[in-house]
Amino acid sequence: MQMNDMTMTRRALLGGVAVTALCLALPLGASEAFAQEMPEAQGDVDMAAALKPGALPEMALGDEKAPVQVIEYMSMTCPHCANFHNKTFDTIKTKYIDTGKVRFIIREFPFDPVATAAFMLARCNPQDPKQLSTPAQYFPMVSMLFKQQRAWAAPANGDVRGSLLQSVKLAGYSQQSFEACLTNQKLLDDVNAVTKRGADEFGVNSTPTFLINGKKYSGDMSVESMSKLFDSLL
Repeated sequence: MQMNDMTMTRRALLGGVAVTALCLALPLGASEAFAQEMPEAQGDVDMAAALKPGALPEMALGDEKAPVQVIEYMSMTCPHCANFHNKTFDTIKTKYIDTGKVRFIIREFPFDPVATAAFMLARCNPQDPKQLSTPAQYFPMVSMLFKQQRAWAAPANGDVRGSLLQSVKLAGYSQQSFEACLTNQKLLDDVNAVTKRGADEFGVNSTPTFLINGKKYSGDMSVESMSKLFDSLL
Protein backbone atom coordinates (compact mmCIF):
# COMPACT_ATOMS: atom_id res chain seq x y z
CA MET A 1 0.00 0.00 0.00
CA GLN A 2 1.37 3.39 -0.98
CA MET A 3 1.93 6.08 1.61
CA ASN A 4 -0.63 8.51 0.20
CA ASP A 5 -3.30 5.81 0.53
CA MET A 6 -2.46 5.37 4.20
CA THR A 7 -2.55 9.00 5.33
CA MET A 8 -6.01 9.56 6.77
CA THR A 9 -8.17 12.65 6.61
CA ARG A 10 -10.75 13.12 9.35
CA ARG A 11 -13.59 12.58 6.89
CA ALA A 12 -12.06 9.34 5.63
CA LEU A 13 -11.38 8.22 9.19
CA LEU A 14 -14.92 8.73 10.43
CA GLY A 15 -16.50 7.34 7.27
CA GLY A 16 -14.23 4.31 7.32
CA VAL A 17 -14.92 3.54 10.95
CA ALA A 18 -18.63 3.77 10.31
CA VAL A 19 -18.81 1.27 7.46
CA THR A 20 -15.62 -0.75 7.16
CA ALA A 21 -15.60 -4.42 8.16
CA LEU A 22 -12.31 -6.24 7.69
CA CYS A 23 -11.38 -9.78 6.80
CA LEU A 24 -8.97 -11.01 9.45
CA ALA A 25 -7.97 -14.42 8.15
CA LEU A 26 -4.65 -15.37 9.67
CA PRO A 27 -2.50 -17.73 7.56
CA LEU A 28 0.04 -18.71 10.21
CA GLY A 29 1.25 -22.01 8.80
CA ALA A 30 4.49 -20.69 7.40
CA SER A 31 5.42 -18.62 10.44
CA GLU A 32 4.67 -21.53 12.78
CA ALA A 33 6.78 -23.88 10.67
CA PHE A 34 9.84 -21.65 11.08
CA ALA A 35 9.02 -20.43 14.58
CA GLN A 36 12.23 -21.84 16.08
CA GLU A 37 14.62 -20.27 13.57
CA MET A 38 16.67 -17.12 14.09
CA PRO A 39 14.88 -14.22 12.35
CA GLU A 40 16.63 -12.90 9.26
CA ALA A 41 17.16 -9.15 8.93
CA GLN A 42 15.80 -7.36 5.86
CA GLY A 43 18.30 -4.52 6.04
CA ASP A 44 20.06 -1.95 8.18
CA VAL A 45 18.65 1.18 9.81
CA ASP A 46 20.24 4.12 11.58
CA MET A 47 19.14 3.18 15.08
CA ALA A 48 20.28 6.46 16.62
CA ALA A 49 18.02 8.32 14.20
CA ALA A 50 15.19 5.83 14.69
CA LEU A 51 15.27 6.27 18.47
CA LYS A 52 14.73 10.02 18.23
CA PRO A 53 11.12 10.82 19.24
CA GLY A 54 8.69 11.87 16.53
CA ALA A 55 5.36 13.66 16.48
CA LEU A 56 3.94 11.74 19.45
CA PRO A 57 5.47 10.88 22.83
CA GLU A 58 7.11 7.46 22.76
CA MET A 59 5.13 4.55 24.11
CA ALA A 60 8.00 2.62 25.64
CA LEU A 61 8.57 -0.05 28.25
CA GLY A 62 11.90 -0.97 29.81
CA ASP A 63 15.20 0.63 30.70
CA GLU A 64 16.09 3.50 28.37
CA LYS A 65 19.72 2.31 28.48
CA ALA A 66 18.93 -1.38 27.85
CA PRO A 67 21.46 -3.14 25.57
CA VAL A 68 18.70 -4.18 23.15
CA GLN A 69 16.51 -1.42 21.70
CA VAL A 70 13.32 -2.43 19.85
CA ILE A 71 10.85 -0.32 17.87
CA GLU A 72 7.76 -2.12 16.59
CA TYR A 73 5.72 -0.51 13.81
CA MET A 74 2.28 -2.12 13.87
CA SER A 75 -1.33 -1.77 12.78
CA MET A 76 -4.22 -2.43 15.13
CA THR A 77 -6.15 -4.36 12.45
CA CYS A 78 -3.13 -6.48 11.44
CA PRO A 79 -3.78 -10.13 12.44
CA HIS A 80 -0.06 -10.92 12.59
CA CYS A 81 0.45 -7.99 14.98
CA ALA A 82 -2.39 -9.34 17.13
CA ASN A 83 -0.83 -12.79 17.08
CA PHE A 84 2.51 -11.38 18.25
CA HIS A 85 0.96 -9.38 21.07
CA ASN A 86 -1.41 -12.14 22.14
CA LYS A 87 1.10 -15.00 22.06
CA THR A 88 4.63 -13.57 22.31
CA PHE A 89 4.75 -10.12 23.88
CA ASP A 90 3.85 -10.91 27.51
CA THR A 91 6.51 -13.61 27.79
CA ILE A 92 9.11 -11.36 26.15
CA LYS A 93 8.14 -8.56 28.54
CA THR A 94 8.71 -10.77 31.58
CA LYS A 95 11.90 -12.34 30.25
CA TYR A 96 13.67 -9.33 28.73
CA ILE A 97 11.88 -5.99 29.27
CA ASP A 98 11.17 -6.29 32.99
CA THR A 99 14.73 -7.52 33.62
CA GLY A 100 16.36 -4.46 32.02
CA LYS A 101 17.69 -6.25 28.94
CA VAL A 102 15.30 -4.77 26.36
CA ARG A 103 13.58 -1.44 25.80
CA PHE A 104 10.46 -1.87 23.65
CA ILE A 105 8.74 0.99 21.79
CA ILE A 106 5.44 0.77 19.90
CA ARG A 107 4.81 3.11 16.97
CA GLU A 108 1.67 3.53 14.91
CA PHE A 109 1.54 2.28 11.33
CA PRO A 110 -2.18 1.91 10.47
CA PHE A 111 -3.19 0.68 7.02
CA ASP A 112 -6.88 1.59 7.25
CA PRO A 113 -9.32 3.96 9.01
CA VAL A 114 -10.31 1.39 11.63
CA ALA A 115 -6.70 0.86 12.72
CA THR A 116 -6.18 4.62 12.82
CA ALA A 117 -9.25 5.03 15.04
CA ALA A 118 -8.10 2.29 17.39
CA PHE A 119 -4.68 3.91 17.74
CA MET A 120 -6.26 7.30 18.45
CA LEU A 121 -8.43 5.75 21.15
CA ALA A 122 -5.35 4.14 22.69
CA ARG A 123 -3.53 7.49 22.58
CA CYS A 124 -6.35 9.47 24.25
CA ASN A 125 -6.98 9.54 27.98
CA PRO A 126 -10.50 8.01 28.19
CA GLN A 127 -11.48 10.30 31.09
CA ASP A 128 -10.14 13.43 29.37
CA PRO A 129 -9.65 12.87 25.62
CA LYS A 130 -7.97 16.26 25.26
CA GLN A 131 -5.05 14.72 27.12
CA LEU A 132 -2.77 11.94 25.82
CA SER A 133 -2.60 8.61 27.56
CA THR A 134 0.44 7.40 29.48
CA PRO A 135 2.27 4.14 28.70
CA ALA A 136 0.51 2.67 31.74
CA GLN A 137 -2.81 3.35 29.96
CA TYR A 138 -1.68 2.75 26.38
CA PHE A 139 -0.17 -0.72 26.62
CA PRO A 140 -3.17 -2.33 28.42
CA MET A 141 -5.51 -0.71 25.89
CA VAL A 142 -3.49 -2.07 22.96
CA SER A 143 -3.44 -5.50 24.59
CA MET A 144 -7.20 -5.46 25.15
CA LEU A 145 -7.93 -4.35 21.58
CA PHE A 146 -5.68 -7.06 20.11
CA LYS A 147 -7.36 -9.74 22.23
CA GLN A 148 -10.76 -8.56 20.96
CA GLN A 149 -9.62 -7.68 17.43
CA ARG A 150 -12.15 -9.78 15.52
CA ALA A 151 -15.05 -8.54 17.64
CA TRP A 152 -14.51 -4.85 16.87
CA ALA A 153 -12.63 -4.87 13.53
CA ALA A 154 -14.81 -7.45 11.78
CA PRO A 155 -18.08 -7.72 13.71
CA ALA A 156 -20.74 -10.09 12.39
CA ASN A 157 -23.25 -7.24 12.09
CA GLY A 158 -20.81 -5.00 10.20
CA ASP A 159 -21.13 -2.19 12.77
CA VAL A 160 -17.46 -1.44 13.32
CA ARG A 161 -18.06 1.91 14.99
CA GLY A 162 -20.54 0.50 17.49
CA SER A 163 -18.39 -2.53 18.20
CA LEU A 164 -15.28 -0.39 18.72
CA LEU A 165 -17.19 1.85 21.12
CA GLN A 166 -18.37 -1.16 23.14
CA SER A 167 -14.82 -2.47 23.37
CA VAL A 168 -13.26 0.77 24.57
CA LYS A 169 -16.01 1.38 27.12
CA LEU A 170 -14.16 -1.28 29.12
CA ALA A 171 -11.28 1.20 29.36
CA GLY A 172 -13.51 4.02 30.57
CA TYR A 173 -14.70 5.66 27.36
CA SER A 174 -18.17 7.16 27.09
CA GLN A 175 -19.97 8.01 23.86
CA GLN A 176 -18.92 11.63 24.36
CA SER A 177 -15.24 10.96 25.01
CA PHE A 178 -15.17 8.43 22.14
CA GLU A 179 -16.42 11.09 19.72
CA ALA A 180 -14.10 13.74 21.13
CA CYS A 181 -11.06 11.53 20.64
CA LEU A 182 -11.91 10.53 17.08
CA THR A 183 -12.51 14.14 16.03
CA ASN A 184 -9.16 15.37 17.42
CA GLN A 185 -7.51 16.66 14.24
CA LYS A 186 -4.10 17.23 15.84
CA LEU A 187 -3.94 13.66 17.12
CA LEU A 188 -4.93 12.35 13.67
CA ASP A 189 -2.23 14.49 12.07
CA ASP A 190 0.35 13.22 14.56
CA VAL A 191 -0.55 9.55 13.95
CA ASN A 192 -0.21 10.22 10.21
CA ALA A 193 3.19 11.83 10.84
CA VAL A 194 4.45 8.81 12.80
CA THR A 195 3.35 6.53 9.98
CA LYS A 196 4.89 8.70 7.26
CA ARG A 197 8.19 8.92 9.12
CA GLY A 198 8.35 5.13 9.46
CA ALA A 199 7.81 4.68 5.74
CA ASP A 200 9.99 7.55 4.49
CA GLU A 201 12.95 7.32 6.87
CA PHE A 202 13.09 3.63 7.80
CA GLY A 203 11.48 1.87 4.85
CA VAL A 204 8.59 0.37 6.79
CA ASN A 205 6.00 -1.04 4.38
CA SER A 206 4.39 -3.91 6.27
CA THR A 207 3.37 -4.86 9.79
CA PRO A 208 4.67 -5.86 12.15
CA THR A 209 8.11 -4.44 11.37
CA PHE A 210 10.74 -4.46 14.12
CA LEU A 211 13.79 -2.20 14.23
CA ILE A 212 16.24 -3.94 16.57
CA ASN A 213 19.74 -2.59 17.27
CA GLY A 214 20.19 -1.26 13.75
CA LYS A 215 18.53 -4.10 11.84
CA LYS A 216 15.05 -4.31 10.32
CA TYR A 217 12.90 -7.45 10.67
CA SER A 218 9.49 -7.98 9.08
CA GLY A 219 6.78 -10.33 10.27
CA ASP A 220 5.48 -11.99 13.39
CA MET A 221 7.96 -13.66 15.77
CA SER A 222 7.44 -16.46 18.25
CA VAL A 223 8.80 -16.34 21.80
CA GLU A 224 11.50 -18.80 20.76
CA SER A 225 12.66 -16.93 17.67
CA MET A 226 12.65 -13.50 19.32
CA SER A 227 14.47 -14.94 22.35
CA LYS A 228 17.18 -16.38 20.07
CA LEU A 229 17.60 -12.98 18.45
CA PHE A 230 17.79 -11.10 21.74
CA ASP A 231 20.17 -13.64 23.27
CA SER A 232 22.51 -13.16 20.31
CA LEU A 233 22.66 -9.43 21.08
CA LEU A 234 23.28 -9.70 24.83
